[in-house]
Amino acid sequence: MAAALRGGGGGVVFGGSAISVGEEEEEDSPAVLLSVLVQHGQVGLCFYDSEDSSLRYMVDTPDNQELHLLARVIREISPHVIITSAKQEHCMTRYLQQLGSNPHYRPEVVTYPYVDFGLEVSKQRLLSAHLPLLPACISERDKMSYLSSCISFDSSLMLRAVGALLKCLDRRRVGVELEDSSVGVPILQFHAYTLKGVVYIDPDTYSVLQIFKSELHPSVYKLHSGEKEGLSLYGILNRCRCKFGSKLLRQWFLRPTQDLKVLHRRQEVIHFFTSPRNSDILRTLQSLLRNIRNIPTLLRRMTLSHTKVTDWQSLYKTVYSAVCIRDTVRHLPQSIQLFRDISEGFSDDLNYITSHISRVVDFEASLAENRFTVKPNVDPAIDEKKRKMMGLSDFLTDVARRELEHLDARIPSCCVVYIPLIGFLLSLPRLPSMVKEEDFEIEGLDFMFLSENRLHYRSQRTRELDALLGDLHCIIRDMETAVMTQLQNTVLERSDSLCKVLDLTAELDCLMAMSSASQENNYTSPKLASNRKITIIQGRHPLLELCSPVFVANSFHSSESEGRVKIITGPNSSGKSIYLKQVGLIVFMALIGSDVPAKEAEIGLVDGIFTRMQSRESVSVGLSTFMIDLNQMAQALNSSTGNSLVLIDEFGKGTNTVDGLSLLAASISYWLRKALGDVPHVLVATNFHSVVQLALLPSSALLSLLTLETAVDGDELVFLYQLKEGICQSSYAANIATLAGLPTSLVQRGVEVSELYRTGRPIKRDDKASSDEQTKRCWSVVEKFLSLELEDKDLDLQRFLKEELLPSAGDLLNRS
Repeated sequence: MAAALRGGGGGVVFGGSAISVGEEEEEDSPAVLLSVLVQHGQVGLCFYDSEDSSLRYMVDTPDNQELHLLARVIREISPHVIITSAKQEHCMTRYLQQLGSNPHYRPEVVTYPYVDFGLEVSKQRLLSAHLPLLPACISERDKMSYLSSCISFDSSLMLRAVGALLKCLDRRRVGVELEDSSVGVPILQFHAYTLKGVVYIDPDTYSVLQIFKSELHPSVYKLHSGEKEGLSLYGILNRCRCKFGSKLLRQWFLRPTQDLKVLHRRQEVIHFFTSPRNSDILRTLQSLLRNIRNIPTLLRRMTLSHTKVTDWQSLYKTVYSAVCIRDTVRHLPQSIQLFRDISEGFSDDLNYITSHISRVVDFEASLAENRFTVKPNVDPAIDEKKRKMMGLSDFLTDVARRELEHLDARIPSCCVVYIPLIGFLLSLPRLPSMVKEEDFEIEGLDFMFLSENRLHYRSQRTRELDALLGDLHCIIRDMETAVMTQLQNTVLERSDSLCKVLDLTAELDCLMAMSSASQENNYTSPKLASNRKITIIQGRHPLLELCSPVFVANSFHSSESEGRVKIITGPNSSGKSIYLKQVGLIVFMALIGSDVPAKEAEIGLVDGIFTRMQSRESVSVGLSTFMIDLNQMAQALNSSTGNSLVLIDEFGKGTNTVDGLSLLAASISYWLRKALGDVPHVLVATNFHSVVQLALLPSSALLSLLTLETAVDGDELVFLYQLKEGICQSSYAANIATLAGLPTSLVQRGVEVSELYRTGRPIKRDDKASSDEQTKRCWSVVEKFLSLELEDKDLDLQRFLKEELLPSAGDLLNRS
């Protein structure tokens, strides 16, 4: 399996087959080292390319038991060395064995102890890595801040793989073999890696767009054992009838694609089933899909001979339903690729397996006896043994009658019973005189055991029966087990056909699920193009429209040379964030092949969706909220391309107003000054109106200014949620504060201070009591004055003036 990286004398050797290279190429021969960790159905990986001294990482991603995702990565990057843990899952061991048997490509496999993949160890190695582009005197805290903007600390498997990769780089001194030992292996760049054709979406984007939303299961029995899907895009589209369809749909969500061929394949099926005239076929196929079971698990149990009766029943239902699906699909248009694949891929092996199981297995008897039971006329020898078993009852009655004639007259009755694995026994009732075990002894009989107040003995005649008939039950069971083994082999020989059934039915299930959602929610099929345009006519938010009785649709247009950077202003609660998420979700839905909530849509090439929309805390990194916001923005600025979609909501509000405004203006200007083909689709929602009013941005045809309409009816602010060109002239903060229920006096004071600040006038402290408090104070003074005893007027009046009304007046009175 292993292969060495050797320098000199001929180039790189993979498993003994050399690939010759020239001397000049040999000196600069780049090496790619891949580190991978597989746990609980997730793959985390990273790799180092010595050609450009870059470290690329892929966030933790789900993969199946065959590790198809990992296989695609290895095919794309062709690593010379694969680093993994010595403690690994069986699927990884199996995959590496398969890789080692490939005569054309055998990378070197390096295993490190599991401790080298520790999370804290990996973080320390990352902090100690040689990063030439950073200042040598940088503090550990600042270095961690920088690294958190370059690499996703939320993907623990990937981060642990990075630690093992850095250890291997240091040991082998890749690229610095001839340098002094104090010189570390340089890492000049960090890049997120996605498979070719796969759209890059980070976990924060999945969260803010609410593509997935896990919630604790409400059942008291599942509070600690499971979760359920909350209100999310996946929850809306997942109408799958079998769990393998749901699993595949989740994989599509996690790996949206730019591959137009794949997307068109999905679209043509969805288009067929969204037609009302095909609704009966949709329901028929969905009812059949409910019977599809876990074929790989069933086959694995067969290879281990652990097959249960319920497994045979599940397999029969699965294969029978697959045959019915194939027969139904063969009457559908074969111009649709998936229908053609099912018609051709569901071979006659399925009919053979179905008929064979149906002919051999007696499901009714098997369930009753809880063991594999063969039908009559399958094996004559088994039938003969069973006939003997069936006729045994009358025969044993005759034997018992003859045995009773030779027993003590006190014994009223007896019977001969057959017990599997023990044989034939004589069963007698226990007499009242039989108290102790000594009383059980009967001449000519060997006492065996007492059960349910009956005594069981072995006699000479029962021994003869054992010798004559043997253990019929065990013999029949062994013979039926042999038939089951033969049937298992028949099924396993056709396992390829069964696995193809699962793949194609899961795909069909996903597409019919999305068709059902499309019909119910009035979605439309988007036009997918290879250009750089995005056009959405009367788009809707797929989640909010289900929760709101009235939803105002809005359009979006971004061409290759105009309107690629949009700044959206408007009061709080006017719908800016919803609009951004709406555009992001519609584009995402198109990239998984789904219909979209819009009147019309044309979606061009999109290679990634980046967001800075929701502040979050991260105790694992120990960074402030604003620092994490900056990291998200850095990811969007550094990794987005001319085909990316970038959604920015209220960036800069986490710090000083002037600094936040400056950072926002600088970020937008950065995109506007890029070459035309490198400017992504950018939507910025902000309350920093000054970014436009103070002309902080360069003039460009790429820049578009939008706002969401509002109307003021008296003192009331009415949100119209309609997008239009222009900018918002006021934030309407006072109106919104009133709507939120803040006290009127507080809002008025806020308006007053705002106006003074805006006009540059001095702001005086407001220490005066409120009008209500003044009124109460006046009434209190009046009541106290009326209660004065004026007969002793000097003393009472002086005290009243001094303490209650006007202390200074009291002083004047004393002087007089």
